Amino acid sequence: MNTIDIKSLSLTELTKEMETIGQPGFRAKQIYEWLHQKLVTSYDEMTNLSKELRSVLAKDYPLTTLYEVDSLKSSKDETIKYLFRLMDNRVIESVLMKYNYGNSVCISSQVGCKMGCKFCASTIGGKERDLLPSEMLEQVYRIQALTGERVSNVVIMGTGEPFDNYDYLMKFLRLLTDPSGLNISARNITVSTCGIPDKIRAFADEEMPITLALSLHAPNDEVRMKLMPVALKYSLSEVMEAFKYYYDKTGRRLTFEYSLVEGINDDPVHAKELSGLVKGLNCHINLIPVNPIKERDFRQTKNDRVRNFKKILEKNRINVTIRREMGADINAACGQLRKSYIDGNNI
Repeated sequence: MNTIDIKSLSLTELTKEMETIGQPGFRAKQIYEWLHQKLVTSYDEMTNLSKELRSVLAKDYPLTTLYEVDSLKSSKDETIKYLFRLMDNRVIESVLMKYNYGNSVCISSQVGCKMGCKFCASTIGGKERDLLPSEMLEQVYRIQALTGERVSNVVIMGTGEPFDNYDYLMKFLRLLTDPSGLNISARNITVSTCGIPDKIRAFADEEMPITLALSLHAPNDEVRMKLMPVALKYSLSEVMEAFKYYYDKTGRRLTFEYSLVEGINDDPVHAKELSGLVKGLNCHINLIPVNPIKERDFRQTKNDRVRNFKKILEKNRINVTIRREMGADINAACGQLRKSYIDGNNI
């Protein structure tokens, strides 16, 4: 008998599965609450189930669990970066960021990434596999359990392209927002994409009030192609049209991520062009001074140029902020801790 990933099942699916082994419907609800509210990692903790049932579940429905390999806590703020080991011994990273409105967790959606963005450490080595819904959930669950503090916001902006793992992403989002589970509001969730137009449109048609963030990083196709291979497949006009469709369907303000790379995309001309690109949109731009990685020779834009870039956008009445550098002293940028671990252990 093939084992079933029980933590990836909806309550309806779990109820049907329990019926196949002769269990009443209320058992499914009990198990679901243990998994998605009490966040247990072992059937032995499910004390309102019989030992016989727990034995059957452990044999045929193994629990997906993440194991903490390492964690780094920032001395500048309360950011914590976690390295988790999956059950197949691959490793992924997640980040806890504390804000005045609550705890936010940035999770990975894949092991590695195939998108090839030139400034990102997580794409070095390519994509190994997609993460299961349960493995995405577990990043949130383990961090909440480890800290003893509720996670109120989730950002799918870690390693991987979420829309390259679309079906599992959607299942994860529905489980995460389920009132019978952790019940995180869809409005407190952000999904970041490098821009896959057909998936953006499909996501819009789901009509979930989730914030969508586009990894833009350039005001035109020429510059974007230098930084992001995905731009060779999809033009900026295609991506922007899909993004506008998302706004029309959901009414959610659009977010654009713009990593500033010295000498590549940080000129005042780029700021003016960017202003024109997003003019008239209900949007917000996050300016992100790029985190240098040793495998690339990109340099971080100097602070005065970052501020000047921001001023130009503001003069054009664009809503813009310079992203606060959370965990800058612990290599909290995407993929850096994982890569250091893999390199250090010759994995």
